[in-house]
Amino acid sequence: MYKLFLLAIIFWFSTGFFPTKGFNFEDKTLRKELQKLGGVENPDWKEIVVPESLLAVNPMQGKFLTLMNQNNDLQKYVYAGRVNGCREGGCSDPTGTMNIDTPEFFDYLIVFDSKFTVQQVKVYNYQASHGQEVTNKGWLKQFQGYDGKKSLTVGKGIDAISGATISAYGITVDIQGKTRLLSQLVAK
Repeated sequence: MYKLFLLAIIFWFSTGFFPTKGFNFEDKTLRKELQKLGGVENPDWKEIVVPESLLAVNPMQGKFLTLMNQNNDLQKYVYAGRVNGCREGGCSDPTGTMNIDTPEFFDYLIVFDSKFTVQQVKVYNYQASHGQEVTNKGWLKQFQGYDGKKSLTVGKGIDAISGATISAYGITVDIQGKTRLLSQLVAK
């Protein structure tokens, strides 16, 4: 019962049902990360537009981008997005006094190759009061090679993190969903 409740909360937060101030695609840190990924001073990232029909079943707080090389061959796909978390004491607070106007969140990137396989995951903006352990490069490496064909489960295949339960479940669910969504988008 606890796991079902926890998964429901993770889904609720990760799908963006709570208002946020909005994902900032002009953020300096994001631009710097995209420039590093592009390997040139001004990489030409193009947004992949997600049809409303897919957004209805796959809500997201982010964007998919592509980077082509000079020969117009695909170099990589990137998803830049946000995962909502819980204010300290908010998810487990029985009084339900969480301030949903300002949920905690973190912004991250998923880098995919041309076959929609995860090459890298990087958390570049962590705004929560606890759970920072999900920003650890060693922990994030376990997503490398994920192609969306199997389920990702925290505690089975994905290491759980004590003190970062909500963040670990949130990013795991989001990576799984965005990997599958990317393959649907490009297949169309």
